[in-house]
Amino acid sequence: MNLSIPATIQNYIGGRFQDPVKGIYLDNINPATGAVYGQIPNSTTEDVDLAVAAAEKAFPSWAATSPEHRFRIMNRMAELIEANLDALALAETNDNGKPLSLSKRVDIPRAAENFRFFATAIMHFASESHNMENRAINYTLRKPIGVVACISPWNLPLYLFTWKIAPALAAGNCVIAKPSEVTPMTAYLLCHIAAEAGLPEGVLNILHGDGLHCGSAMVVHPKVKAVSFTGSTRAGKDIAAQAGAVLKKTSLELGGKNPNIIFADCDWEKMMKTTVQSSFANQGQICLCGSRILVEESIYERFKTEFIAAVQQLTIGDPLEATSKQGAVVSKVHFDKVMSCIELAQSEGGRILLGGNAVQPEGRCANGYFIEPTIIEGLGPDCKTNMEEIFGPVVTLQSFKDEAEALALANCSDYGLAATIWTQDVSRAQRMASQVHSGIIWVNCWLLRDLRTPFGGFKNSGMGREGGWEALRFFTEPKNVCIEY
Repeated sequence: MNLSIPATIQNYIGGRFQDPVKGIYLDNINPATGAVYGQIPNSTTEDVDLAVAAAEKAFPSWAATSPEHRFRIMNRMAELIEANLDALALAETNDNGKPLSLSKRVDIPRAAENFRFFATAIMHFASESHNMENRAINYTLRKPIGVVACISPWNLPLYLFTWKIAPALAAGNCVIAKPSEVTPMTAYLLCHIAAEAGLPEGVLNILHGDGLHCGSAMVVHPKVKAVSFTGSTRAGKDIAAQAGAVLKKTSLELGGKNPNIIFADCDWEKMMKTTVQSSFANQGQICLCGSRILVEESIYERFKTEFIAAVQQLTIGDPLEATSKQGAVVSKVHFDKVMSCIELAQSEGGRILLGGNAVQPEGRCANGYFIEPTIIEGLGPDCKTNMEEIFGPVVTLQSFKDEAEALALANCSDYGLAATIWTQDVSRAQRMASQVHSGIIWVNCWLLRDLRTPFGGFKNSGMGREGGWEALRFFTEPKNVCIEY
């Protein structure tokens, strides 16, 4: 199949491409060049109504299909994503600004894995039964909810879009989905893949637009039974308030301010290489990045020297060039936010050890949104820089004397998504892992993901869990049946 990109993309409703009802469009900007390269719909309530109607019409038939039938279609979608790796990766990089090598190595392959994993998982999804000692037996039925809304962010566009859509479809639901308006292109191309794979009309409907006009209309629609959202904590709170008012089922995967805790007995070479990656992968625009680096006092100066030297080797430039390790941040709005956060850090007394400046590469990217990887020290745990999510290529360094102080620094944030612990002491690793207030703990590694495990955070990092059985449970309703003997 030929995945071409038109100048103006359309919504995908009921198996057909459609213009937005009100004819309103948004610019699509390549962040590496700063240039407009297309138009996308800014959908409204009228478009959401059409999508919900199409999903409702398709739901009875799709819900009644066997898990094996759903597997065949979803596995075919995975195969088509893999077959179109180059086209999808290029679209992702042009939308997001990340290096093309990263799109090819991580984003697009993971999107295929998401479909294949949940296509397989639904065939093994089992319910519980409980025997009441020769009196009765109880068993649980899990039924698809109906029409559900999936709203995903801009940092890992197709990766996280499919992370939501795949379990919803596998469980037998019909989906209305909205990618970020900043990075819409791979979601548009996924429509072609769904049609080619034989996904029935109306089972998956993809709308484009901003949160105010399109996203909110999806959340409040009375026939949308559940909402799965990944994005900022601010937007998550708004969605929780809207959905909670009508007791709508919600899953919210929100921000992070993740600690990277480094003890003196770590595997030094592995720690250093991984810490560079966990700090600046995707320009720091991953909710799992370790933006607060906590280092044991006895190794702090050595760490600082070697970390700065390693980060200096990260080449910033055109994301289409194979040598570029750092691309552009996603938009001018986000560029301005990150730069203001760097200014704030300095006003709070932070010392910039490396970076802190905008970059203007030569050639086609001269007007792009590039920021140097930035390392800051001298700030305490209670300042805004160490409390609020920056979501860019910015990390802070803090030292600690012992486990107790490391734990206090790690847990002082209002967020609790992920943490990384570096130590060769197994007992210490287990003590720390049990006490750090984060939903995901990596010990001596980072971003090592098993799709069977629960994914989500504590505190302001969200509510509910995604991944594995947790995702399939979210997208189904349990019904207990009790039969007396």
